[in-house]
Amino acid sequence: MSEAVVEVTDGTFESEVLKSELPVAVDMWAPWCGPCRMVSPTMEELAGENSGKLKTCKINVDDNQEVAARYGISAIPSILFFKDGAEVQNLRMIGARPKSEYQKAIDKLTEG
Repeated sequence: MSEAVVEVTDGTFESEVLKSELPVAVDMWAPWCGPCRMVSPTMEELAGENSGKLKTCKINVDDNQEVAARYGISAIPSILFFKDGAEVQNLRMIGARPKSEYQKAIDKLTEG
């Protein structure tokens, strides 16, 4: 994982995501998930390209079931977007998507 992506846990989720000054993209994943491994490099690229306007985090849902349960994660990969301490639910994406779709969501999240 690059320095651009922050690994969060149940214990650090609130401070890293909910209290972040910047909007946040959170990659909900697990090591055994093939599509998750496909999405990971894309999220790394987006983290670098959107540095300064977006914080990018990953959380392993197998090891951090509290956060996964709180947000009703039943399929992975799930990319959740947060702004001002709350999930922007209409931007949630489940399953692997093209990079351009993630970027569109990031643009909506970070505009204005």
